[in-house]
Amino acid sequence: MTSILTNLFDGVAYGMLLFVIACGLAVTLGLMNFVNLAHGAFAMAGGYVCMLLVNQHGWPFFAALPLAFVSSAVIGIVLERTLYRHLYARSHLDQVLFTIGLAFMSVAAVDYIQGSSRVFINLPAALQGQFDVFGVGIGRYRLMIIVICGLLTIGLQMVLAKTRFGSRLRAAVDDPRAASGLGINVPQVFAFTFAFGCGLAGLGGALSAEILGLDPYFPLKFMIYFLIVVTVGGSSSITGPFLASLLLGIGDVAGKYYVPKMGPFVIYTMMIVILIWRPNGLFGRTAAR
Repeated sequence: MTSILTNLFDGVAYGMLLFVIACGLAVTLGLMNFVNLAHGAFAMAGGYVCMLLVNQHGWPFFAALPLAFVSSAVIGIVLERTLYRHLYARSHLDQVLFTIGLAFMSVAAVDYIQGSSRVFINLPAALQGQFDVFGVGIGRYRLMIIVICGLLTIGLQMVLAKTRFGSRLRAAVDDPRAASGLGINVPQVFAFTFAFGCGLAGLGGALSAEILGLDPYFPLKFMIYFLIVVTVGGSSSITGPFLASLLLGIGDVAGKYYVPKMGPFVIYTMMIVILIWRPNGLFGRTAAR
């Protein structure tokens, strides 16, 4: 029982981490209807910024995390203003081809600058190790991830559902022309949303560096996980990807622990079963006939 609870805790932490990285993709795909397969590159950028600040410049870990968010957000808004904005009206195939090209370019650039070695972030002593609660091993770092990601999830849901900006974003997506007529600056709303999603990816990349590791192929290795989260959860809300992240995180950790020889296939089996049951995802809207 204690091993089951420990694996459950690790699975929740992993699922939370997946959500923070993937929720930016859920926003751009579900709310902006833009397919950005280079999303993992922004997560990698945030991870490397945090790693360089902590490992080479001696920054405190918690001081480097906001810089990981800001750096990825800045890169995101620069690319959105110069490149991405020209693709909003193009087909999804054009968006896929363009963004997957950007992902490969980022892999080549990081491999040239940093090398192909896998790196980790030096954590402070307070976040290392674990403690027992009724025999259940609770990792300090994973507990911190659950707390931070949980707060981010609540804040993001409140921003999208309860604030004026959230209503403006939904209006800009549903009918950009009508939204512009009402005085909403649609390009500005899209730019801010895209940058915020990239910033969340960068923060998730920094938080995941200790668990997943960082190397130039990070955007390609974990791209399928981000797509699975959005596909299984449905891209019409934030709730769906959040629950899908938890479900897939727990399933992936349990599969690798109990059936290590076929552990990686567990998450794909879960995806297939869920999509057969709910073709539009757990919370996806059913297309009108």
